[in-house]
Amino acid sequence: MSELANTVRHAEILILGGGILGCSIAYHLTRAGKRDVVILEKSGLTHGATWHAAGLVGQLRSSRNTTRMLKFSVELYDRLEAETGQAIDWKKYGSLRLACSDQREMENRRLMTMAKSFDLEMQWLSPRQSRELFPLMSMEDVRSAIYIPSDGYIDPASVAQALAKGAKDKGAKIVIGERAIGFKVENDRVTRVETDKGEWTCDLLVNACGMWGHEVGRLAGVRVPSFAVEHQYLITDPIPDAPKRMPTMRDPDHLVYYKPEVRGLVVGGYEPNTLPFAPNGIPREFAQELLAGNFDRFEQLAKLAAKRTPIINEVGVRQLLNGPIPYSADGDFVMGKAPELVNYFVCAGFLYGIAAGGGAGRMMAEWILEGRPSLNLWPLDIRRFSFHHATRHFMYARAVELYGGHYMFAFPAKEHGTQRGIRRSPLYETLKARGAVFGSRGGWERANWFAPKGIEPKDKPDFDRAKTNWFQHVGEEHKVVRERVALIDQTSFSKFELIGPGVVPFLQRIAVSNMDRPIGSVIYSQLCNERGGIECDLTFTRVGENRYYFVTGAAFGKHDAHWIEGQLRKDGSVQLVDVTSARAVINLCGPKARDVLAQVAEEDVSNAAFPFATMREITVGAAPVCAIRIGYVGELGWELHVPTEYAAHVYDLLREAGETHGIADVGYRAIDSLRTEKSYLYWSSDITPDYTPLEAGLGFRVNFNKGEFIGRAALLKQQEEGVKQRLVTFLLDEYLPLYGSEAVMLDGKVVGVTTGGNFGYTVGKAIGYGYLPVDLIARGDVEIEAFGKVSKARIATKAAYDPENLRLKA
Repeated sequence: MSELANTVRHAEILILGGGILGCSIAYHLTRAGKRDVVILEKSGLTHGATWHAAGLVGQLRSSRNTTRMLKFSVELYDRLEAETGQAIDWKKYGSLRLACSDQREMENRRLMTMAKSFDLEMQWLSPRQSRELFPLMSMEDVRSAIYIPSDGYIDPASVAQALAKGAKDKGAKIVIGERAIGFKVENDRVTRVETDKGEWTCDLLVNACGMWGHEVGRLAGVRVPSFAVEHQYLITDPIPDAPKRMPTMRDPDHLVYYKPEVRGLVVGGYEPNTLPFAPNGIPREFAQELLAGNFDRFEQLAKLAAKRTPIINEVGVRQLLNGPIPYSADGDFVMGKAPELVNYFVCAGFLYGIAAGGGAGRMMAEWILEGRPSLNLWPLDIRRFSFHHATRHFMYARAVELYGGHYMFAFPAKEHGTQRGIRRSPLYETLKARGAVFGSRGGWERANWFAPKGIEPKDKPDFDRAKTNWFQHVGEEHKVVRERVALIDQTSFSKFELIGPGVVPFLQRIAVSNMDRPIGSVIYSQLCNERGGIECDLTFTRVGENRYYFVTGAAFGKHDAHWIEGQLRKDGSVQLVDVTSARAVINLCGPKARDVLAQVAEEDVSNAAFPFATMREITVGAAPVCAIRIGYVGELGWELHVPTEYAAHVYDLLREAGETHGIADVGYRAIDSLRTEKSYLYWSSDITPDYTPLEAGLGFRVNFNKGEFIGRAALLKQQEEGVKQRLVTFLLDEYLPLYGSEAVMLDGKVVGVTTGGNFGYTVGKAIGYGYLPVDLIARGDVEIEAFGKVSKARIATKAAYDPENLRLKA
């Protein structure tokens, strides 16, 4: 032992964790030609959550790229046994999802449309057709079902062992029984891993530690919101004459799922009162262990399961299993390059790790070897999380809520109820008193809409936004912005400064626009990768000779800062400073905005003195204000960036001055409908690293004459060869609730998918966005399918409202 303890071993890529994710990453790295890959596992392969997972393999998720990733899993499982010689017990028998209510059928219709958009076969079945596939089910209350033939189930431990064997066959090493206990970090890199049996050096480290992801991350100063909660399922005794080829089945209205087991059934579900696992830290010796079964807690699921499958009342229960399963802060995966360190990757927080295992391993291998995965995986990216997401105070309560809500209706505008109020604007209490109904974004409490007097300030969501309790009131707020004047609290913006003698050449190198503009200029620009894909979408203000100020969305701050910091490592003459907490932001907008601002500002705010896309330092009442004439709603307006302690003072003055002009508070749901009418784009849906500025209709922001910048060569080539696809606006003839991921069809074939959508109250139409092949745009119209209904839609390449920006520049 002492000799081993004094030995320092090295791996080019060191993977911590021998569950299905760690094994899959090693498998894919070796398939890409890497040989110096080591899996370090503290106990044994699959000994965390993998070995007791239920093993369901479903593919459809709310994100197109996440669905594609899970399809990669199925493609791998189809060939893995033949390739490795290791049995994996893969049963590609399909999956059923039942609907027992109107709302569930609406949800399933949305899933049908998404599957069509994502090129995933799905069928709509009657109750009788469903029972033909799953004869053990009762048809009581069942209205319909959806069926994916290519889903299935697999033995979790066997598939992980097969992936491990495949990795070893190509040169990877697996070290069992060695636990990481510390890290040495130098120059933002992990250089050494201390274990209970010695030390390792590595060029790159991967945290694939599942429920231990958070604790292992903390040892290196990396915040990983991956924890665990208790999950139970029972295995029945053998069922006489059980069919041989049944699919898996989910009955979300009854909170249960089923997987055929050897002559019996696995029955699990998501009860509302599970327990967090080891909230004070996971015991060091915990491995391949189960927790004590809680029949009292499982009873609520057992009763619902007995209704759907009465046979379980006739056979015994062989075993009730209770084991910890990983959960992230939003219930989805935690993947990618950690923002804290240069060579530290994370792949943790997998609630359904068996379904994702094959595809996630492939994406992580690409991320490690190429700097990014071939699919844009922002919905899974670790940089979507903020500081609070990885705290025990937040995570355990939120994980229990997410777990209990797993089969609850996935309304598009549904907000979480636990651990709220973490980040609040100085105007929070003022707006609450005015009827604000808050949502949460990046931990910030933001007013989504305002309930008039006599209306309960509470969301009542629906799949059809026209049936929600806020649709009409959001329409009134929309009208206020278009016709009068509004105040919008946008303090949740992430705000940064770039400072230093090299800031101008630095920005010229990373941005597509000419950034060398006079002090006081406001520059909307994109930051692209080498392929021309849009990594960041930002508005910069030059506030000094060597100083720029920029803002981004509340949820994008860590992502955008990390991307810029990655470029700053090549340039030591510039510093990035996060000033989010230093300033509140009040958006004053609408045709009467100038009349209101002129009453309280000491300076001239006329169009001649203060034109569009400029910044001025002004005085409002007794407060210093950085006023930026820009906006996201398409009307005359200013973003007023105010030192936090002055925010209430400025708000009160504006509110008082605006009373004669019909001023009103407006929330974020109105912002979204307003920006949709203006074809203003939203990063992460309308524009992503998958698309270039030229494809997104933002070519006017690209300056090829300023010299070299990241992505220039790719964009220049695209311009010379001609853009093959283009983002367009769809104006629907008939109202449909659009949210994104709806099918775009032409001549009965799917030709695209919407990136987003809303209702335009001014134009009186549902509006969507999406990318179409350029040769199809000239056709003039398409069909959009949403929730099983279809509407003809006119294709537009300009904004539906004020396409010449006359009101914005008034």
